[in-house]
Amino acid sequence: MRVVLAEDHFLLRDGIGRLLTAFGHEVVAAVDNGPELLAALTDLRPDVAIVDVRLPPGFSDEGLRAALTARERVPDLPVLLLSQYVEPLYAHELLAGGSTGVGYVLKDRVSNGAQFVSTIERVAAGGTAMDPEVVSQLMVRKDRDTAMATLTAREREVLECLAQGRSNAGIAEALFITEKAVAKHIGNIFPKLGLPPSDTDNRRVLAVLAYLDR
Repeated sequence: MRVVLAEDHFLLRDGIGRLLTAFGHEVVAAVDNGPELLAALTDLRPDVAIVDVRLPPGFSDEGLRAALTARERVPDLPVLLLSQYVEPLYAHELLAGGSTGVGYVLKDRVSNGAQFVSTIERVAAGGTAMDPEVVSQLMVRKDRDTAMATLTAREREVLECLAQGRSNAGIAEALFITEKAVAKHIGNIFPKLGLPPSDTDNRRVLAVLAYLDR
């Protein structure tokens, strides 16, 4: 897996790079600002970009903007955002910028190297990986929506797991229920949200997040 990494803190950038190398992946570029990130993404066309949202020179949303511009030039370029903050707007904009390979992870919630690399690999493969806290805030913003209000407490838990990119087996394990029960809940969720069910995990996750975004 070829990776472009954008992080302005040297120690974190170096640490992530070493971690990826240890797991057999290649960091083809490691940059610390928005302009260099955009150039690296468009020139090198990596398998995945790991991007700090806030980069020099402005430390606002330079990383996100560079990633979105790159996705316009390289359609479906997988991007995993890293941030210290929960910013649902950033998740919205990333989802709007493409249909596959998106993720949003909070830095202080990364506590396991193997799991973090697995998350990166999932995004590189076209999957979705949204931090539970980000998903939670997306859902809170829609609490007053009539359709969301029709979901049961268990269906909301399943929906949150879907948005995190979990498989049916992963949801069953997380919620201590059977896979058959998970399938039943998913079958109930989509009609309530007015969304057609899909056999493709990534499409169903993106459909849920797209609904929450609108």
